[in-house]
Amino acid sequence: MRLDKYLAEMSYGTRNEVKKIIRSGDVTVNGVQTLKPETRVDELSDIVYIRNERVSYSQFVYYMLNKPAGCVSATKDNIHKTVIDLLKDNMGNNTRDDIFPAGRLDIDVEGLVLLTNDGALAHMLLSPHRHVDKAYYIVADGIITEDGIKKLAEGIDIGDDALTLPAQAENIKLCRFGELSRHIQGVIKNKNDENLLQITEDRVYTSMELVIHEGRYHQVKRMIEAAGSKVLYLKRMRMGTLLLDETLLPGECRELSVEEVHQLENISS
Repeated sequence: MRLDKYLAEMSYGTRNEVKKIIRSGDVTVNGVQTLKPETRVDELSDIVYIRNERVSYSQFVYYMLNKPAGCVSATKDNIHKTVIDLLKDNMGNNTRDDIFPAGRLDIDVEGLVLLTNDGALAHMLLSPHRHVDKAYYIVADGIITEDGIKKLAEGIDIGDDALTLPAQAENIKLCRFGELSRHIQGVIKNKNDENLLQITEDRVYTSMELVIHEGRYHQVKRMIEAAGSKVLYLKRMRMGTLLLDETLLPGECRELSVEEVHQLENISS
């Protein structure tokens, strides 16, 4: 790996910034001062110091992204912006090439996406045999009946070979359109173009938090439809032990803390 790329990936600055640091003479590789950013280093065996500080190489990286609607959970897309594009917007183009989203959210769904290059951890979180919790905030059209809520809690038929696992519906509330946040109102208005809803200030919606323990295709949307309604706004708030940082605006991301990573790793223990 090029030395400037290596230092940039270890968060010592952008590629341009670390090039200046290298050329200033503040970097040594295996005890030898190195002035060329293009110098090749073995990140696993070479000993790199910057300003008398040992650079410790991290094999794996972990980022939390607050995904906005309109962005796709993919590494590349010829039409839409991807979660990796947003990561580069936040962290710069020095981000590693092997990072991918651990699980997908539909293009119209917002919220928590874990970006990593740790394939083993991602597999553990997504394995259908692990039943790792995923929590969502939902705004659904109209009133979901008590019978619909009961079916969600017991396991509901969404057209697959088996019922869903029991889910936990919490903080169930009825609200008017005018009581929703402007952001959610905007999302619903966009969906109005597709679904021809007659939106008025008095239109009734059901909001809730739903915790599921599987990851079937379009599962939350299909569950709410089977309960007699339709999802108009959906946001993932939690994945396993990882909670969405509410200080992150849509499109923003940050690195996970050491404690957050350890908590995720402990799910498999």
